[in-house]
Amino acid sequence: MVEAPSAAPRRLLVVDPCDHCRRILPHLEEAGWSVSSQSLDQALAASYDIGLLRLRSEHLERPEGVKHLISRSGTEWIALIDPVGEPADGIEEFIGEWFFDALILPVDLPRLQGLLGRAFGIARLRGIGNRRGDQHELLGQSRPLRDLRKQLARLGPSEKPVLICGESGSGKELVARTLHRMSRRVAGPFVSFSCGVLPDGETANLLFGHQGKLASANGGTLFLDAIHELPSGSQERLLTCLRGKSLHYADGEVLPLDVRVLASARDELAELVEQGRFHPGLYQWLEQHRLVITPLRKRQGDIALLAGYFVDLYSLEAGRRPSHFSEEALAAMARHRWPGNVRELASRVRRGYALAQNGPIEADDLGLKSAPVDGALLGTLEDYKRRAEYQALCDALAHYSSNLSLAAKVLGVSRPTFYRLLHKHQLL
Repeated sequence: MVEAPSAAPRRLLVVDPCDHCRRILPHLEEAGWSVSSQSLDQALAASYDIGLLRLRSEHLERPEGVKHLISRSGTEWIALIDPVGEPADGIEEFIGEWFFDALILPVDLPRLQGLLGRAFGIARLRGIGNRRGDQHELLGQSRPLRDLRKQLARLGPSEKPVLICGESGSGKELVARTLHRMSRRVAGPFVSFSCGVLPDGETANLLFGHQGKLASANGGTLFLDAIHELPSGSQERLLTCLRGKSLHYADGEVLPLDVRVLASARDELAELVEQGRFHPGLYQWLEQHRLVITPLRKRQGDIALLAGYFVDLYSLEAGRRPSHFSEEALAAMARHRWPGNVRELASRVRRGYALAQNGPIEADDLGLKSAPVDGALLGTLEDYKRRAEYQALCDALAHYSSNLSLAAKVLGVSRPTFYRLLHKHQLL
């Protein structure tokens, strides 16, 4: 565990606390935490080191607010869960992707304090890692990553807009920042704006106001995250600004614009155009160049490489001997579907690193099951053969991603056959 310096203030934000949570807050303050409590909406403007959130069923039904809060916070979060007979569908996956850990209410105070301490230590490592840059998310030797890096090298110097498509946690903002760093605008500002968080009026003011995002990004790059959620009125006004290279204010003032716009969206943006929910002109303007980030589950050869990078980084910053993953942990990572992509991998490795202390990181430390729970799988014999072949390839890549010749040898096939199978299962 990484201990915080005694002089460093430890600010704890508690979101949507219950009565039991409020009763334990004085004890946390006695332990040296500076505690504040906010609603989920208010928490976006708060300042804190660690977050504690009472995770309720409505958060799972509408998870966008929680995801936005955690992804923008740049720190670790612990969930507090109400005791229920049956856990809500998807809650384990949601916690594994977005939270450092979780406790069931009412909590054991010493256990909570210990968990907060470990989370604070890992949050400090996260901060150091972020100051070093987030290039690890583009780390990998799989063909999709190699192709992505080639596309970035080609599109970086361009002035054209780029539409970046990919799943949650796949690194869309990182790709946008990389494009900015590779452009002639590198000395100018990089401004990021999430399009789907605020009501229409506030969105328009923040985007088009005198001190808005467009004006702030002048001479640099504006990244519009989740542009498919931009209100329709703002879509049309944005297109007018970009085509005219100028921003017209309500008071008659006109600001000439020199901004490169990068945007992220769901892959089905074209379907939203067909449904009349996205401006066709803005879609055509953004579609001049498109980048698609391949999800981590389809880049099996990169999983162990990325996990090793993360654990080496955390070990180095903690001043401890490098940790390693057990065979079961490697197999569990190969089998996991990674709905949260690289962000989830980083989160699970941080958690595993903190829990494992000086021993190997086990599957349980990562919050993963050590064996697949297939239960009563059904299908034809060919289905079983295909699944077995796929799993064998995943396991080989998890263990030997840096030496594909050895991976092929372990599986008892030639290197050309190994590559053919990787392409067949879309693993390379």
